Amino acid sequence: MAKRLTLLFFVVLFLIIGLVPIAAMFLKTIYVDGHFTLRLYRALFDSSREWGLVGNSVMLAFFVTAAALSAGIPLGVVLSKTDLPFKSIFTFLFTIPLLLPPYITAIAWSYWVKKEIWFFGLPGCVLILSISFLPIVMFLTMAYLKSVNPGIEEAGKLLSGWFGVLKNITIPAIMPGILLSAVLVFLLTLGEFSVPNFLRYKVFSNESFTQFSAFYDFNAATVSTMPLLLIAFVILLFEAIFLHRKTQESYGMTPDSDRFLVIELKSSKKWIVILLSLASFILIVLPFAALVREALNLGILREALEKAGDSLLRSISYAGIGASILTVIGFFLGYLIYKKALPGWRGVDMLTLFFLALPSAVTGIGLIGFWNRPATNFIYGTPAIIILGYVACYTVLTSRMTISGLSQISSSIEEAAEISGIKWWRRVFGVLVPLMKRGLLASWLIAYIFCLRDVGVTMAVYPPAHDTLPIRIFTLMANASGSLIAGLCLIMILSTLLPFSLFMLSVPKKGMA
Repeated sequence: MAKRLTLLFFVVLFLIIGLVPIAAMFLKTIYVDGHFTLRLYRALFDSSREWGLVGNSVMLAFFVTAAALSAGIPLGVVLSKTDLPFKSIFTFLFTIPLLLPPYITAIAWSYWVKKEIWFFGLPGCVLILSISFLPIVMFLTMAYLKSVNPGIEEAGKLLSGWFGVLKNITIPAIMPGILLSAVLVFLLTLGEFSVPNFLRYKVFSNESFTQFSAFYDFNAATVSTMPLLLIAFVILLFEAIFLHRKTQESYGMTPDSDRFLVIELKSSKKWIVILLSLASFILIVLPFAALVREALNLGILREALEKAGDSLLRSISYAGIGASILTVIGFFLGYLIYKKALPGWRGVDMLTLFFLALPSAVTGIGLIGFWNRPATNFIYGTPAIIILGYVACYTVLTSRMTISGLSQISSSIEEAAEISGIKWWRRVFGVLVPLMKRGLLASWLIAYIFCLRDVGVTMAVYPPAHDTLPIRIFTLMANASGSLIAGLCLIMILSTLLPFSLFMLSVPKKGMA
């Protein structure tokens, strides 16, 4: 009974935070002045400009996904399944752009390429967002490679070399993970507005944000997001129907790590090291080195801290609170999904992914419309509204981290505790949590970093005098000097990389349990 009530409580809590505001927002667009109307949607479908922006968004998402898959899959294979030296260094370097707001990577590149015309437009957006989201493909490829049965690969090696085994056995076996990464990259690109805004490429996500921030038109902003929502829904339906079961099956496969087959690169090792060194140097080191060079002045850094020190403290505190709440909610929802403990568990999983895919302006508009009333001003007028935005957007990260952690624990352990008469709460906190402590710490860190780097939802909902550092940088970009912006970006980079680096140094080389 305690198990069902607890899980039901967290499902209802998540629905109140995420689904109810979005549903209420949608109803306001079809019930205007107490009457049912589709007038707003009719105007949308009659606008050729709007559909042109949708085309731009889809084209950008397609190119970014293709580029991220083309580079991320081989990179994940090389960094996970070969005897390549310096793998930890390469993994860290390629992860850096994912840890930062994408527009900061765009700013870093702008200091390197200066005023190159090609950079400002579709090519620049594809480049920056591919670099930013490539680690998603890389990490999911690395994770799913651990679930491949080494016996099948050994059998394949009797008939073919490693290239044939990868092509015909390993890559097809991890295809659910690859397709999941493609879905995530496509949806994240579809809702991204900061990089297209900085590089002056018109996409649909900017339209809804403009309607909201410039004209404060809730209905128009809501309606303008519907084409993207429809695309996101179709893609998520595909994930739920075709990928979810295979993903669950892959979670349950935990072969002996000692039998994980490693590819010996032999003579090609040197050339792959050179290639990865060159790629990481050009794509990551050079741009961020240019940013550091622009900011590396005590006077600039002092001015940056004076202008944004309060925003930095708010960012850290909000991210810490948000990550803690996300870890708790994600743990119980992940447990529900993995154990299929309640009817509708698949719908809960799909909803968590759906809210990550929602354009940030939609989530922000929904939260404001729902909580902006006198009775709930204690939420709307305080940083609590920012935390609710974090929970709505990023619960999928902690829930899926929990699912991954539970898949590595034999179900017989909890079953034995249950047979022994141990109550559910004691089984959770006395058995599961201790066994998953490193995974939960990793879950907290990932949630912390995503809350710390958030721009879209925070930009839409933050109350006066409660802006975070990414928002302060974004709003100052138009008027502040290039050196000051570089200094602010450097502070943001250090505040993100420091906890991530400390965590990576504290994790044993064999990985997290």
